Amino acid sequence: MTGSGDQQSLFFDPEAVPSKPPGQLPVDMRVLITVKAAPNPSQSYGETVCVAGIRIDEPQVSWVRLYPINFRALADDKQFRKYDVVRLRARPSSKDPRPESFRPDLGTVRTEERLKAWPARRRFVVDLVNKSMCQVLQDVRDGRQDAVASLAAIRPRQVDKVVIKPHLGWNRDEQAKIDAYMQQQTLDETGPRTALKAPAFRGWYRYRCQAPDCRGHEQGIYDWEFVALQWRLRRDGHSDAEIEAELRTKFEKMMCGTDRDTIFYVGNQQKHRQTFMVLGVFYPPC
Repeated sequence: MTGSGDQQSLFFDPEAVPSKPPGQLPVDMRVLITVKAAPNPSQSYGETVCVAGIRIDEPQVSWVRLYPINFRALADDKQFRKYDVVRLRARPSSKDPRPESFRPDLGTVRTEERLKAWPARRRFVVDLVNKSMCQVLQDVRDGRQDAVASLAAIRPRQVDKVVIKPHLGWNRDEQAKIDAYMQQQTLDETGPRTALKAPAFRGWYRYRCQAPDCRGHEQGIYDWEFVALQWRLRRDGHSDAEIEAELRTKFEKMMCGTDRDTIFYVGNQQKHRQTFMVLGVFYPPC
């Protein structure tokens, strides 16, 4: 179903998969940032963030994944926000065969502008809305790993609920990365390293997509905003019950309200291609 105000480009195929350039030569690109995923533990950087966006420097817009980024370690003039338009140089990832994956040269990042209004953002997003999550999963099952979309925009037919559970802390592998990072401080560092703290809660969306026979999907919420809201509320002295209520109010009642044209930005895991997560939400007024 096409949402209110959708005007997709003529002859544009939202299911098309971008072709990754051969080799490791750098590519100059102009990207509308749509996704900042929650930070994950990293042995080399302490924490890394997966950023995704829409390439708008080519005749046909397409997805791009930028990883790794230690976002909080970026200089102030290199930091950017969701829906900023940035220019940068990036190389096709040699460690990640997914077609959208590039390794950014963070020294080249330059923010050009911020798209503040929903209509300005919508004109890029709607061209990439997929038919259904069920179809995306079927394509992954049927296709080659290096030629199947690993990022997509999905308009849910119905959002049933947000499931929220306590975060049980980092698993053994994640904690090992944090411990190794904390022990590797170099002589030129001016202060102690800070270990990445686990948030209080984890979340999942349960929803049905546009496929007529969809039995429902449950996908983890890996949006930076889901974690950042928890950290902010904790600093302000809110209890766990209050934090959970605020998460539900924002991510279920507001973002997925009947007055919103809700679209999920989803992406899969490199090691588990059929496991998709909700990396962000586009929620303009209807």
